[in-house]
Amino acid sequence: MQPEVQKLPPTGDEGYLVDPADWSEEVARLLARREGIELTDDHWAVIRFVREFYEDRHVIPDARFVIKFLADTRGAERNDLFKLFPYGYVRQACKIAGMRKPRAWSTG
Repeated sequence: MQPEVQKLPPTGDEGYLVDPADWSEEVARLLARREGIELTDDHWAVIRFVREFYEDRHVIPDARFVIKFLADTRGAERNDLFKLFPYGYVRQACKIAGMRKPRAWSTG
């Protein structure tokens, strides 16, 4: 008998979840796999920070908040966020965290 494979919830044309409430850690793993990212503890720290920030404030955190979080909690440098998510904070970190694609965003 084959193991049950989790199906990805509905996503838009660019792969963002249609409904952030459909997110789970397994969904994050599936989205990360699509992006070619193997999730590490540092990735999970960013993902959980984005989710908690969104739940508390109902807005996706700007990359500068995530960079500050990484510096404060992990001693990371400014470019470390972009080393974790090389195709951009919005395109990869926010997508894997289950956020909808922001309508207008000036950073990657």
